[in-house]
Amino acid sequence: MNPLKVIVVDDSALVRQLLSEILNSDPAIEVVATASDPYQARDKIKQFNPDVLTLDVEMPRMDGVTFLRNLMRLRPMPVVMVSTLTEKGAQVTLEALSLGAFDFVAKPKLDLSNTLEDYAEEIIAKVKAAAVMPVSALMPRPGLQVEQKLTADAILAKTTATTLRTTDKIIAIGASTGGTEAIKEVLCALPPSAPGVVITQHIPAAFSAAFANRVNGLSPMQVRQAEDGEQILAGHAYIAPGDRHLLVERSGARYYCRLHDGPPVSRHKPSVDVLFRSVAQHVGPNAIGVMLTGMGDDGAQGMLEMQQAGAQNMVQDEKSSIVWGMPGAAFKLGAAEKTVPLQKIAEEILKLSR
Repeated sequence: MNPLKVIVVDDSALVRQLLSEILNSDPAIEVVATASDPYQARDKIKQFNPDVLTLDVEMPRMDGVTFLRNLMRLRPMPVVMVSTLTEKGAQVTLEALSLGAFDFVAKPKLDLSNTLEDYAEEIIAKVKAAAVMPVSALMPRPGLQVEQKLTADAILAKTTATTLRTTDKIIAIGASTGGTEAIKEVLCALPPSAPGVVITQHIPAAFSAAFANRVNGLSPMQVRQAEDGEQILAGHAYIAPGDRHLLVERSGARYYCRLHDGPPVSRHKPSVDVLFRSVAQHVGPNAIGVMLTGMGDDGAQGMLEMQQAGAQNMVQDEKSSIVWGMPGAAFKLGAAEKTVPLQKIAEEILKLSR
């Protein structure tokens, strides 16, 4: 089977080199060309007919979004955007997704040697996923551009938690960009005696079950994709399916997973805000909240509601995060007591759960 042909478009020679090395490290991918701007990219696309393009958002002569708009009109193809994760970058990236980009990754931090492996795994996975996406599914999605950003109210009305403290704890984890590796690291460091864990990771529906199975093979805990109505047990971790919101419900002394097929919240489905609100309402002071690396602010408000309900919360620190968007937003809102390096989060969870 021939390797996937990829063209890397970025105005930084260093980033072009780094992305090329990362992608070429996988035998199923070949970077056939690089380009420093959209005009070069146009010529290279004609010459090499790539399967996937990685495209910088901010470039001279023509920005990535303008080029993407033209590309999707004249020669639709799978594109993974490479974005600087500022607030402006986030807005531009959402616009790119609305124009038909398959997905995005953060621009690599050149000094991030300790998390480069995680980053490499993420961009390789997204390029491979983009390559198998039918071109018809990549056509502009104008609804994304003007889509109303719904709150958790769309799924679960806000009420005051009336939960009594019990000995059974629930750990609730939210994550996005870079989160698959961060979740793996946390779950691999938790023993089979740890409290039950519920997880919302922003992930395509096609990958959530495979992700759960992969981590299950590595972690001392039993890790699975959550199913509607199943009881949450100690020593087990339940990951939201990539196309359903995960909620926690309580009946008597027992906790259960609930799946909800409602609209995206904070533009995500599954949404961390939805999970965290349900945990605030049904678990309250028996919960431990953890926000891992991720772009945007999904989960910050829900984590604040958890804290107000008596939960003990923490966020991954900026240094160990691929993107300090979601953890940073929660911390700035005052929703978490502390920032913790990724490698110490499991230890901190166990301290709080004793």
